[in-house]
Amino acid sequence: MQDFSGASRSLSRIQFIDLAWASVGHGSEEEYGFLFDSKECIDWGGLCSFLLMELSNKLKNNKTVSAPCWKPPRTLTCPHRDPVQKVLYLQSSGQYLTVSKGGNVGLRDAEDMSLLHTHRLQNSTVAPKDLWVTDVVLLQNVDKIAVAFTSKEVCFYDFVCEKTFSCKCKLQGLNFTPWCLDYWVDPCNPDQAVLTIGDIGGRVSALYFTSAQIFLFERFSLRTDSDSADIILWDDLTKGKHRSCYTVTHQAHAPGWVRKVRYLGSLEAFVSCSIAPQSSMVIGWREKESTSLRITSYSTKDGVWDVDFHVGLGLLATAGVDHHVLLWNPYVTSEPVCALGGHTSPVIAVCFLQTKQQLLSYSKDKVLCLWDVSSQLCTHRLAGVFPNIQGDTHPFLFLNEERQHLVLSFNSLLLLLESKREEKKTNSHEHPVTCVLYNSRFRQVVSSDSASSVIFWLTDTGQKVKQFHRCHGDAEISTMALDVTQTRLFTAGADGEVKVWDFNGRCLHRMNAGLGRAVRISQVLLLKRSILVMGWERKLTVFRLHSFLQSTVEPCEWKGGLQHCGAVLCAAFQPPQTLVTGSYHGEIIVWNSSTEKALRKLRPHDEGEDRKKQQGATFNDSSCKHIQTVFSVIIIRSISISAFPSGAADLVSCGGSGTVRLWSAQHARLVGQFTAHEGDLGSIVIAVSPCGEYLTTADREGTVKIWDVKYYCLTPGEGVNKELPKLLSSFHPHLDHVTHLEMCLHGDKLLLLSASSDCSLALSYLPGETVGFFGQVNKCTQVQRLGLRNTTCKCVIKSWLDEDIVQGLSEWSCALHCPMTIPPNPELDKWKRMDGKKEEINCAVFVVVDVSCTLKPLHDHQTEGLCA
Repeated sequence: MQDFSGASRSLSRIQFIDLAWASVGHGSEEEYGFLFDSKECIDWGGLCSFLLMELSNKLKNNKTVSAPCWKPPRTLTCPHRDPVQKVLYLQSSGQYLTVSKGGNVGLRDAEDMSLLHTHRLQNSTVAPKDLWVTDVVLLQNVDKIAVAFTSKEVCFYDFVCEKTFSCKCKLQGLNFTPWCLDYWVDPCNPDQAVLTIGDIGGRVSALYFTSAQIFLFERFSLRTDSDSADIILWDDLTKGKHRSCYTVTHQAHAPGWVRKVRYLGSLEAFVSCSIAPQSSMVIGWREKESTSLRITSYSTKDGVWDVDFHVGLGLLATAGVDHHVLLWNPYVTSEPVCALGGHTSPVIAVCFLQTKQQLLSYSKDKVLCLWDVSSQLCTHRLAGVFPNIQGDTHPFLFLNEERQHLVLSFNSLLLLLESKREEKKTNSHEHPVTCVLYNSRFRQVVSSDSASSVIFWLTDTGQKVKQFHRCHGDAEISTMALDVTQTRLFTAGADGEVKVWDFNGRCLHRMNAGLGRAVRISQVLLLKRSILVMGWERKLTVFRLHSFLQSTVEPCEWKGGLQHCGAVLCAAFQPPQTLVTGSYHGEIIVWNSSTEKALRKLRPHDEGEDRKKQQGATFNDSSCKHIQTVFSVIIIRSISISAFPSGAADLVSCGGSGTVRLWSAQHARLVGQFTAHEGDLGSIVIAVSPCGEYLTTADREGTVKIWDVKYYCLTPGEGVNKELPKLLSSFHPHLDHVTHLEMCLHGDKLLLLSASSDCSLALSYLPGETVGFFGQVNKCTQVQRLGLRNTTCKCVIKSWLDEDIVQGLSEWSCALHCPMTIPPNPELDKWKRMDGKKEEINCAVFVVVDVSCTLKPLHDHQTEGLCA
């Protein structure tokens, strides 16, 4: 540190903190202490830089994360059985228009999505059974739609009269089948428009219209067909016979198929993509006063399925076959601006939110991700709600930002996702919270998020203790676990690794669960002598404890082999040797964990036939499989013959559509089943209290329910009990999907911890009363440095779980820069022993000047006198 003369002088830590605070007048002892510990020499410039950096971090942390809160998805009834090729929004009438592969058109009301009218497009060129629509675009400035067919033609239909789509003209004579279309209108001059066509021969062709609102093509001795539609020949356009329209083309993708085309009006360029690596994305730049194009090619590893452009940011996004979403500067071909990694299968659709700096991406394994472009992180991930359609499907994604509608097509099915009205809520994390644990050893809560951060919280006050950043790089942390001693933390990332941490943030081991692949890990379970990792394949991935001699640990072979028909998603363990696993296809298997042999297999009654009888053709087989899927399994009572009546429920599992099942693992039979959450809400999450008395369920709308299952299915009958257990409480602490629940004993209180995609982490009493949110601003936890000495003070011991306990103390020094000592006080001593044992209370002790003053938590070295 330099004095006023410019000479350097040494200061102790306490002296530096006092001098810095006196000079600046703001900040806290912790911040200046952190600066002192991190630097050997500190000058005024270094102090200013530190303060600016801290301010920047606070602003960043306080920034509200705008993550959508989706309403329950709605499956829309389609009037046709063939795949939906395109969804369009008709701004003039406020309706949605859908067109299927067979030429069936449906009009829907944009308010309630009800079906208003259906029509079949007519095309005399081919027989109705051979009609195949490849793409459709809206010509909004002329009230027409352009439809591309496999008959190598583009037909223009007039929809002024919405009940009859009449074909006005046909563009024929194309060399290859048109596969994708795009239409752009000059916002300043609606007569100027561009129709872009991409075909299966690798050609991109553009039609420039100069008087679109008067006529698209000139009428001079045009031929007509049996539909009374004018015939336009491609050769006539290329030869310039139509003065109102001229063409430009390139074949940079040949011989590959052009998967998507876009005309970028702000760049005066055409962008297109294909799954050919060397021509994954191509931009054709329009030269001034010329019909030729300057071609720029961008290469990727395995090609690109889709491309989109953000006008405000000037960035291109590509959906990669190699599972990555790439962001590009259109003027830089050598490498992308960044790669967004998080998908575990090919990305087939991308779509920018033009009013925000956000990007939607959808992958082949039915996972929808929302990315924050500025931070390059996934802020929202949605999976498990999309229909499991068999066969090769290529869903179409349509976003209407004005109405906050997202429509996805799955063959003939349409799925509507509508975002809720945004409400202000306390954000515990900057990104969606994925998992929460309770550490009874340190009396703390541990949570993780999709941005690969782990935060430690004080259970008593809800305040942050410390945070680990980028534990798995940019990969999301999907789940966590604690070891038996609760001194080691296991985090599982979407990168396929499980890492072992101590509580100082040091990574001790890296478990190569995915064998170098990015996989989705659903659970990490610790047994006596091994660790199980699961979530992406039919077999269990096991790590033996004797293998943890190196920093990188490789998996061993599970002796039980393949027993499940689907991917293993969850497991539960009961000492000394009972292991239970559940899978995607609904099997639950009871194992002997010592011999690793399967003992019994549990399977629910097939409800598919029952549902089909009730709902007829509207119910599909994929929905049945989703209902059977076991997302979580918990042992609620000892799986032994003597502990409870024979055949009593000792196991609980949850599946799709809000279903909870109770099993007798002894007798391998289902004894109870009920629907905890009505409506098509997809999968739910569950937790059971340590005593097995309470069952908690939570859904994708943020609703939490507490059930009394102490005596439920304790005396089984002949059939399956389908009565609801007693509902003790139902409340709504979150605005979005509840991702994880944890029930724990904290002292003598039974608490519920709930994590959500709305970035919040809530704490509730059982049987149900929300106490607060971790990280919330609380007058009793705001920090203000006290610079007073020899002042009469009161000691306020404050917790969000307890009432204030205010005890008068005699005068004593309030010098915070020195270790504190407090004269013996019988009342305070009594409080310290209220629960029958003496515990450290440094996390819940505050010193205030008087009742109106804000409170400051004491540090460990300041509470030695209290805890002695």
